[in-house]
Amino acid sequence: MPTLETVIEPCFHRNRSGPEDVRTHLTACAGAFTPPLGERVDLPDYAAKLAARAERFEAWAGPALVGLVAVYCNDPERSRAFVTNVSVAPERARAGLGRRLLRSAIVHARGLGFRQLALSVDRRAGACRLYEALGFAVEGREGDTLHLSLDLTPGPAEAKAAPPGESGRP
Repeated sequence: MPTLETVIEPCFHRNRSGPEDVRTHLTACAGAFTPPLGERVDLPDYAAKLAARAERFEAWAGPALVGLVAVYCNDPERSRAFVTNVSVAPERARAGLGRRLLRSAIVHARGLGFRQLALSVDRRAGACRLYEALGFAVEGREGDTLHLSLDLTPGPAEAKAAPPGESGRP
């Protein structure tokens, strides 16, 4: 039987969640990570750190946080932002929430002037397909961990485009 969270159309926000929202969400999603998230981090501490220090792109279904992408945008040289979490509640998996939230994070990091967006993922994780589809490329490997990055610098077509708000007309 569908739960209220699977029936409600998600709303999207940035930085709305608090530590308890993030902890509840990560606990619900922990088993979907490869390896399970609780084997790698202390969930309450990690949730508190994300709520305090990360830019959070969130999907909410009523009072429930059902999707979360967390990014550290704290490099003063704006060289590299780092995606530290991509998670979607199991009942919402494969509905495009992760893709939408990650795209929002990409736009945000690019808008702040970062040159790269990086993340690390287990090579066996299903999310690898999503990252590849969004243009992330492998830049290194440590055992089963892949280190991926996405170039955020403008390509030739983007560099020639008129700045936002300008039509290019004389």
